Amino acid sequence: MAKRTKGNASLTSGKAHGRGRSRVVYVFTEGKVTEPEYIKAVRQLGTLKQPGTTVDVQIANASDEGSQRKPLILVEKAIALLREKSREAKRAGLAKALWPQVWCLFDRDQHEGVETALSRAKKAGVEVAYSHPCFEIWRVLHLKSVTGTFGGVCGLAEQRLPSDWHQVPGGIKAVIPKQIENRFADAKKHALDMNAERPDYIAKAHRDPYTDVFEFVEKGLGIASY
Repeated sequence: MAKRTKGNASLTSGKAHGRGRSRVVYVFTEGKVTEPEYIKAVRQLGTLKQPGTTVDVQIANASDEGSQRKPLILVEKAIALLREKSREAKRAGLAKALWPQVWCLFDRDQHEGVETALSRAKKAGVEVAYSHPCFEIWRVLHLKSVTGTFGGVCGLAEQRLPSDWHQVPGGIKAVIPKQIENRFADAKKHALDMNAERPDYIAKAHRDPYTDVFEFVEKGLGIASY
């Protein structure tokens, strides 16, 4: 099981060779509930791609309110944090493979500036897990394939989730481990098939529907399956 720590992780604790290696992942999430709960569930269920590596995950904007969770704001904060942590890692002499990663998880929804946010993140080296119309499309893909478009309306994606998911404590925003258990492989396949229906000439911000959250699971969290 992957490890999660609170507070600032020590960059000097990572080892460049052999077992016992560790790295830190800082995550900025648009949602205050769903994405952090999903990350917690994945880490509870998941199998690490590299069993000898510990991945310490920190939700970097856990205390931020909704006005601070827009894509452009997330990316700006993420860029600043990445620069800071990269300098620290370099001074600590960490192997590049163990340098901290900084990720943003955000959606299309009805946000302005999504294309700019994606462009700035890519240029700065901040990783982004992006979903159109919203994160719920990734949750749907754990259960079935998806066809049709959503026009940026998240509610249409939520309607495809099972009715009993709306009845759990916390409602549809809550993520319960059993909702996703043993379903990552199917979700990834469904996502790849869905994304393939959107031509490459369409900018990522406008691919409807679309999600690459599976890349965050594999590259960010270091999880091979759950």
